[in-house]
Amino acid sequence: MTQKKSEAKRLAVAETYKNWKKWGPYLAERQWGTVREDYSEHGHAWDFVDHEKARSNAYRWGEEGIAGFCDSREILCLAPAFWNGKDAILKERLFGLTNNQGNHGEDVKELYFHQVSSPTHSYCKYLYKYPHMEFPYSDLVKNNRRSREEPEYELLDTDAFKNSAYFDCFIEYAKAGIDDILMKITVVNRGSKTAVLHVLPHLWFRNFWKHNKRFTRPNMKSISKDCVESKNIRNGRYFLYHENGKQLFCENETNNKRIYNVPNLVDYVKDGINDHVVNGKSSVNPKKNGSKMAIWHKFKLKAGEERTIRLRLSKKKLKNPWIDFDTVFTQRITECEEFYADHIKNDLPIAHQSIVKSAFSGLLWTKQFYYYDVFKWLFGGPGEVKPNRHNPRNFSWQHLTNRHVISMPDKWEYPWYAAWDLAFHMASFVEIDPYFAKEQLLLVLRESYMHPNGQIPAYEWNFSDVNPPVHSWAVWTVYEKDKKQSGKGDINFLKKAFQKLLINFTWWVNQKDKSGTDLFEGGFLGLDNIGVFDRNHMPQGIKRMQQADATSWMAMFTLNMLRMSLELSKTDSFYEEAAAKFFRHFLNIAWAMHHIGKRDISLWDDVDNFYYDVVEMSSGVTDRLRVRSLVGIIPLFAVEILHKDLFEELKEFKIRAKEIVRTRPDLASLISRIEEVNKDGNYLFSLMRGFRLEHVLKRLLDENEFLSDYGIRSLSKYHEKHPFVFEHHGHHEIQYEPGESRSNMFGGNSNWRGPIWMPLNYMIIQSLRKYYAFYGDQYLYEFPTGSGNKINLNQIANELSKRLIKLFEPNAEGRFQYHADDANKLFSKDKHFKNQHFFYEFFDGDNGKGLGASHQTGWTALIANLIMEMEEN
Repeated sequence: MTQKKSEAKRLAVAETYKNWKKWGPYLAERQWGTVREDYSEHGHAWDFVDHEKARSNAYRWGEEGIAGFCDSREILCLAPAFWNGKDAILKERLFGLTNNQGNHGEDVKELYFHQVSSPTHSYCKYLYKYPHMEFPYSDLVKNNRRSREEPEYELLDTDAFKNSAYFDCFIEYAKAGIDDILMKITVVNRGSKTAVLHVLPHLWFRNFWKHNKRFTRPNMKSISKDCVESKNIRNGRYFLYHENGKQLFCENETNNKRIYNVPNLVDYVKDGINDHVVNGKSSVNPKKNGSKMAIWHKFKLKAGEERTIRLRLSKKKLKNPWIDFDTVFTQRITECEEFYADHIKNDLPIAHQSIVKSAFSGLLWTKQFYYYDVFKWLFGGPGEVKPNRHNPRNFSWQHLTNRHVISMPDKWEYPWYAAWDLAFHMASFVEIDPYFAKEQLLLVLRESYMHPNGQIPAYEWNFSDVNPPVHSWAVWTVYEKDKKQSGKGDINFLKKAFQKLLINFTWWVNQKDKSGTDLFEGGFLGLDNIGVFDRNHMPQGIKRMQQADATSWMAMFTLNMLRMSLELSKTDSFYEEAAAKFFRHFLNIAWAMHHIGKRDISLWDDVDNFYYDVVEMSSGVTDRLRVRSLVGIIPLFAVEILHKDLFEELKEFKIRAKEIVRTRPDLASLISRIEEVNKDGNYLFSLMRGFRLEHVLKRLLDENEFLSDYGIRSLSKYHEKHPFVFEHHGHHEIQYEPGESRSNMFGGNSNWRGPIWMPLNYMIIQSLRKYYAFYGDQYLYEFPTGSGNKINLNQIANELSKRLIKLFEPNAEGRFQYHADDANKLFSKDKHFKNQHFFYEFFDGDNGKGLGASHQTGWTALIANLIMEMEEN
């Protein structure tokens, strides 16, 4: 057996948050403007604590920083701050626009890169780019007061990086032990002239004492010119060692005078360090103690010059904290490289290996300690005054208590977990840290997360919103990938997840199929602007909507549950009955989707050969919404392959399945090859026969419709010249928009009216590979449609993967394709820019430009899966 290497050994240690994962990059990149910190009467989260107030406001539920590190309970936090000597404030946090300020919603206006991280965060590296000139805060706000027809005004549209006059600020962490954190900050002047930079690494306590009378305020104090001691009841004693610099102390308490114009409760409040450095005020504690502190360094850097600061946060009392500092860093970097060398095939192109490593590293950097107790948020903690809330948000989720490290979609734009985002994240996480992937999937199924009625919480703005039911898909995907890696399936994980998913499945059936017809309604289902109107708030006169996507997601859910129950039946025959139940339920849904009754019309349209939503009017009239969108593509996802040996092994299931088919042959006749095996002995379970599959693919692979040079569009380009119009109690129209949305639905910061989204592209490709596993080379399809070039489904999956990968490859101009409008050429000409990857939320359907959140490594990390899986097939 191969000897486990260092990082693999660390990952194998039990109770990881008490061991090698105890410390990590768990600090949010934005805490201001979140629902958790909103104590306004009418729920104006973006305004209650904004960027301007953030430096003076002590948060209730979390903390934020640039490239921050903290423990898994966020008791003690470590992060750098910078000042170029010209800004009106220290650069302690990343700046961006709120939804009310941006013409396309919330948007970070900074340049930073999550460069690398090992899975246990034993080594991490982050790059922040900071201009020499005054940061253009007001310019960015002013010039984004644009219409939705115009593009966003970005940091690189300002003069901030003119003539490459900026600093590269590298922040690195290495662990010498579980509670021994080494921090290195290296700053480089990339400009052509000498420039001054102040660097202030901060150490502080999250303010956990104000709202919990069990705890007294913790304390940090100077014990020498180069050492600070922190001590509190929750995590004991730590020592922060540093070289040179001036120690500054204050308290992590709100500056009430500045924000509310009332007296402060303590001296030397949260913004004391900022006011002292920037404005020269006597706002830091001369006694050198407090609950927040910083080490102030000032450098005058010549062009190209770099300087490094070293710090060490340790529980150990060290005589010489620097004796092994460089050795530990070198060792951890080597171990990190070894880990990725073992997990990324070395026969991949170097550029592709780099994309994969960047994607995984971004995922790892986007973990966050997330704390939110809804009951306390609604009613206040013990002894506190009840907050004044009008129509309080999430009132029905009073059981929900989140206090864990969780994978975030984007720690600035979406610094809160989203259920279906997280499911996609785990399909990538399992490749590098199967334990974390399984732990996260089980986490949101816990009793303190899942609603007593069985609903999985969506996201903090509205936990009751309905995300697509992809959790079962993620559980099965993680189980299979983990089994392939380890050689043994984690049955206990599968059992735990299956039991909770049964409850969630029942919620879906009871809440989203109220008519009992096996046709489902889920609202917007995460697809935001894809509908002709908001499917959560339908126009007057519409009684109900039977959704092609909701129904297809549920068909997929049943197949996932069927597959899990069959796997569990191998070791426990108890699950065979559950398997038969889900087999029958899948047939019911498949039949309902294609059934034409006296009053209902099928979700499948025999004229267009495509799936559409169906609306029922109060008058009883039904009609299809003929929008060619992903709604009609999602039926592809309900596909599974089962080998005949499994049926032979599970006798009870086989008997029950045969009885179902015998008594209701009309159900089985609607789906593909349910009683036939292919040459390899496989059965195909799917919503589509060959005819339907062929016609859906004909549209999917048409470059005039869904197929872009860079993947599959979310809305057919057909609607660019042929908008779909629905006249019913008003004019409702949807038109293809390749880039940012012009609609203000959902705040205007998301758009499914044409762009390319990585997760659903990934599911399309995964589904095509399953169809290929059944059909093999006997079925060929035109790619692209109308080209005359016919290839098999696996080859089509590879071709789609190549188009998506092209987004991350240098184009003819030398920049990554997602920088399609790099007007100032920094990303193609500046060597310190050109190899740094962003992971955008979505991509322009025509030119591949990256749009939306810029660090949505969460589901866009699936590009790593596509690269690795393409090479496998």
